[in-house]
Amino acid sequence: MKKFYVTTPIYYVNDVPHIGHAYTTVAADVMARYKRLCGFRTFFLTGTDEHGQKVEKAARSQGMGPGELADRVVVRFQGLWKSLNISNDHFVRTTDVYHQKAVQELFKIIKEKGDIYLGEYEGWYCTPCETFWSEGQQLEGNLCPDCGRPTERLKEPSYFFRLSKYQDALLRFYEEHPHFVMPEVRMNEIVSFVKMGLKDISISRTTFKWGIPVPEDPEHVIYVWFDALFNYVSAAGYGWDRDRFGTFWPADLHIIGKDILRFHAIYWPAFLMSAGLPLPKRVFAHGWWTIEGQKMSKSLRNVVDPHRLIEEYGADALRYFLMREVPFGQDGDFSHKAMAHRVNSDLANDLGNLLYRSLTMTLKYFKGEVPSPGGDMRELQGLASSVVRDMEALMDQQAFSRALERLWDLVKGVNRYIDTKAPWALAKEKRHEELATVIYSILEGCRIIALLVSPFMPSKAQEMWDQLGVGKDVAMASINDATWGGLKPGTKVRKGRPLFPRLDEKAIVAKIQRELSEQVEEEITLQEFSKVRLVVAQILHAERVPGSKRLVRLMLDTGEEKRQVVAGIGEHYDPDVLIGKKVLLVANLKPARLMGMESKGMILAAVWEKGMALPLFVEDVPPGAVVK
Repeated sequence: MKKFYVTTPIYYVNDVPHIGHAYTTVAADVMARYKRLCGFRTFFLTGTDEHGQKVEKAARSQGMGPGELADRVVVRFQGLWKSLNISNDHFVRTTDVYHQKAVQELFKIIKEKGDIYLGEYEGWYCTPCETFWSEGQQLEGNLCPDCGRPTERLKEPSYFFRLSKYQDALLRFYEEHPHFVMPEVRMNEIVSFVKMGLKDISISRTTFKWGIPVPEDPEHVIYVWFDALFNYVSAAGYGWDRDRFGTFWPADLHIIGKDILRFHAIYWPAFLMSAGLPLPKRVFAHGWWTIEGQKMSKSLRNVVDPHRLIEEYGADALRYFLMREVPFGQDGDFSHKAMAHRVNSDLANDLGNLLYRSLTMTLKYFKGEVPSPGGDMRELQGLASSVVRDMEALMDQQAFSRALERLWDLVKGVNRYIDTKAPWALAKEKRHEELATVIYSILEGCRIIALLVSPFMPSKAQEMWDQLGVGKDVAMASINDATWGGLKPGTKVRKGRPLFPRLDEKAIVAKIQRELSEQVEEEITLQEFSKVRLVVAQILHAERVPGSKRLVRLMLDTGEEKRQVVAGIGEHYDPDVLIGKKVLLVANLKPARLMGMESKGMILAAVWEKGMALPLFVEDVPPGAVVK
């Protein structure tokens, strides 16, 4: 039997699942379901990446251990995958014992080969990205070129992998396997990067402990990317299930976001070459989603919760939108207006209405039984056959949007067929044999559409088959069932509720905008609050800032120094009455410039609906007193 092994990246457990995680996982699920449909023995892997300094820091900030944090967050991913009808065959956690054993074993194999050596690393490290950067790679101000956040200078002993040794081997591999990285533009990026020269990379750390210990040197933990990438072989059975590993490795398809392409297209194949393992067949790097035209950001409160989308639109509608809206590999923008429009246009009008009117006519003209055809059906039969063939080629390219577009040629083709053949006119003219052929063709077209759409919308496809009376689990069907003539005459159909009720697009957009406008209270930990340094400060001098009605320049005595703060309280206070007052000062706020003046801190004020901003004055406390 043919096999197919598809993976998502494993997701960090320092955050909650968002639309980007859903996008990647739905894409992998669609591929897995389609390959099962085509008769492949399929293995679909997803999971969580639970080691590393980033997880350790996130756990510490929440007052818990990293293992406890991982246990709490992993169920969020597993719960979302259940809600999205994800059909993964295995869920790997990098804290799983079999995975840790496999990583340590492979570390030893690569080290014995001479490709791992002990040295000392000194450079710039981005904790959120778990990535080292050279001086020349960083943005101005020692910022990470990937995420834009500050890096920190590290100097520590480290084990290194001889990545430089594999530069020529990688280039030869890319040349021999031009579709190893998709889309093509990403392959070009990888080849250009490797041609610029590869340096050996650090693969261990000593400054934290949350990770897999280096064999025979437990002071080091294995670098999170070395650890994480090997999940693809450990979960496939390396070291513990010989039959599974022999069946499924190498992977046929890694689906990832473009931000982690370098790790998967350069480091990963080099690690495998060194370990003597076959390389995966393809790495597909998809684009990023913006939200209503903006990059996803917690501060903008626009990180889309997939659970909220499922609640509003349904899991299958969301799956369809993610796969249809944007060509896979390109960046896309999510908007509720686009989502609602896609549901109404493609799903309610085209697909849902097709099934509804088809069943209505069957009930009306043939008492709900599939009639026996007696005439020419080549028009729809030929279209269905060509769609099945074209979809196979498009799915093998991970061209999900184009595959759905081609499938909708069949959906629209059946709708046109109804309008052209006008069954109501045939019935009126009592042309029963021709009417039977037309109704059968329409129902058979709906059956094949349901089969082909099942990898994308498994629940709605099953509903279609149930209403058509097929009496079979669509998930257990075969692509051979797309052969014309599979619907048996005499089968009883039953009209159910509409597949996709029409949405009030304006009402949905208005509701979402109201939700976004509501103030969201984000909880912080005691440790996070303790970072704020509040002190009592006395106002020594106050004057208005020229050209501003609102700003007042204050000179404050903090008990340790005198400092200048610019405050927006000028509309409510005459500066003269402020002199001598004591206020609460955020003393460790990063300095800012307002109207050309430096402001070193911020005074606390009470603000309410009338727009009043009144400082919180303090009495009977000396300047410099710390507020806790």
